Amino acid sequence: MYKIVQTNAGVCAPDGFFADGVSAGLKPENALDMAFIYSDKECEVASVFTTNKMYAAPIKHFRAKKDFKTNFVLINSKNANAMTGQAGFDDIDEILSHCCDMTNPIMSSTGVIGVRLPKQKITDGMKLFDYTKKESSKASRAIMTTDAFAKEIALKVELDDGSSFSIGAIAKGAGMINPAMATMLCFITTDANIPKIQMQEILDEVTKTTFNAISVDGDTSTNDTVLLLSNAKSTAFDADAFKEALFKVMHFLALEMVRDGEGATKLVTYKVSGAKDDKEAEIVAKTLSDSLLVKTALYGEDPNWGRIASTVGASGVEAYEEKLKISFDNHCVYDKGQLYFDEEMEKKCAIVMGHKKFTISCDLGVGEGSFKTYGCDLGHEYVKINADYRT
Repeated sequence: MYKIVQTNAGVCAPDGFFADGVSAGLKPENALDMAFIYSDKECEVASVFTTNKMYAAPIKHFRAKKDFKTNFVLINSKNANAMTGQAGFDDIDEILSHCCDMTNPIMSSTGVIGVRLPKQKITDGMKLFDYTKKESSKASRAIMTTDAFAKEIALKVELDDGSSFSIGAIAKGAGMINPAMATMLCFITTDANIPKIQMQEILDEVTKTTFNAISVDGDTSTNDTVLLLSNAKSTAFDADAFKEALFKVMHFLALEMVRDGEGATKLVTYKVSGAKDDKEAEIVAKTLSDSLLVKTALYGEDPNWGRIASTVGASGVEAYEEKLKISFDNHCVYDKGQLYFDEEMEKKCAIVMGHKKFTISCDLGVGEGSFKTYGCDLGHEYVKINADYRT
């Protein structure tokens, strides 16, 4: 057995990791806009990236490295370095050439698409880095774009034999988030002695039910990135414990992104069961979390269950009116052709929708498939933020 406890220090919690955020002038008003993550021992790396075909230069640059170890990640906000062609790739080479003491440095970017990196500002900003700093919170703030708050977490796993390892993470993401990897950057560190093959297998599996199960607006970014770095300094490892701890880290950060959805006021779980199989349940759950009609009903706190039923039917999976059941939290509004949505039930459901967190459940009554996604409402603030994003 093992015990998982929450700790502090974010990405700096595992032994040997350091991080900080600085202001390089990429954002106005001296805001933090560049960060680093450094390990005093080389790390194995596992990764998951966007499914967008127009993936950004930092992802191209990472993939060009093939199999490698690293001890350094450089992150900038305000500029995505996407749709910049070979010049954007070469810009990364030039910037990382200033990391002469680092092993196979990685660069990650987030921000506006279609603009070349301000190389001089970035290289000047790197001169401000102090690689003895353990300032995870500053690093998490530096990578924010439209985020309303920083996102970080750390867990310690204590094994029965008295050994332990830690997992820490920072992330950003608030808009342009869709369940095909969320629009986000997430950097996870661990000192667990985990083999690289298992790192990638576990990361892929956990991503399916965390970052691939959230939606803010149905758009997929060019820069979506999850990096998992392990320096193995603790020498301890247990596969089941690591998987559970990694899920807790990524699930927490995924829900924080949805909670921080640009202008969002609701965090909604879509629980789909009774589908023909898990894949069809996933399709329904993601269709619900993506639906603009559903999102606007959430914003208006209108328990319009007809929009739920319609979205289930439009998802393309096997579903029948006479088998479907729909509930808002524990209040069933429709069950296999029987309508329970009278005036009293509408009031109860409206109260549920006034909460900051609640669950919409759909039982298709067809099979044993199930899946959960997480979404939010969509309102005036989202339009305002994205109407003038570049300014």
